[in-house]
Amino acid sequence: MTYPLVRDLAADGYPVAVTCRVLKFSRAGYYAWCKDPLTDRDLEDAYLTNAAIDAHKDDPEFGYRLVADELRGAGHEVGDRRVWRLCSAAGVSSTHSRKRGSGKRPGPPVHDDLVKRQFTASRPNELWLTDITEHWTDQGKVYCCAIKDVYSNKIVGYSISDRMKSRLAVDALESAVRRRGGPQTVTGCVVHSDRGSQFRSRKFVAAINRNGLRGSMGRVGAAGDNAAMESFFALLQKNVLNRHRWSTRNELRHAIVSWIERTYHHRRRQARLGRLTPVEFETIYAVASAA
Repeated sequence: MTYPLVRDLAADGYPVAVTCRVLKFSRAGYYAWCKDPLTDRDLEDAYLTNAAIDAHKDDPEFGYRLVADELRGAGHEVGDRRVWRLCSAAGVSSTHSRKRGSGKRPGPPVHDDLVKRQFTASRPNELWLTDITEHWTDQGKVYCCAIKDVYSNKIVGYSISDRMKSRLAVDALESAVRRRGGPQTVTGCVVHSDRGSQFRSRKFVAAINRNGLRGSMGRVGAAGDNAAMESFFALLQKNVLNRHRWSTRNELRHAIVSWIERTYHHRRRQARLGRLTPVEFETIYAVASAA
């Protein structure tokens, strides 16, 4: 980066030989740079590095292989080895690959804790909880992000994918907004989550703001801050995920959707709801509100 300085000084009348001697590098190196100041490869590496940093900001758990997948998906022709070199130089690495015990903690919350473990609501669309669970199949992992309305315990939105990206959480949130009647119906609803990278991503925060929702985040290492959502995943684990070994992702995906829509919503009666199902409980509320 000193070569441009030599060129500028030479334009002002300072001899190149003197400048190079003072800065302690050879004139041959300077003249070689003058012939080709920036190679096409260097410029391409700079663009790829910027793209890799942007992809990693959205999903901090991505390692260089997943970053390479994102770059190729965006149209760049690049190999894993080259992405590894660029990521290493830029300090881009997966949060999961960092050594334990280094004192590093999850990133800072992007929202205040508006819930304070008070998992109660007086009406629908007042408080939603969200989290992500995962399970293995013979084809690899399946990830499910679900959103639960605390008022009726109904799962108002969910998304299932083979990749745990920020898009998974955004799709679940957009699904919940659509199924609840659109942004005008859910304006002001609190969406509470843990400090997972998907919920801290720019895409998820933008989706919350775009739909007029209010974000909320629990503390680090405090399981009770999202215990009400964990109770749903415990039921899902017991009744679906752990029933047997799943051969394909599609098989498990259909099983999850079927259990949520048919069993959990319409057949599973809950003591907190007066032995009613989530759908029955919300129907009674709708009738009472209309009256």
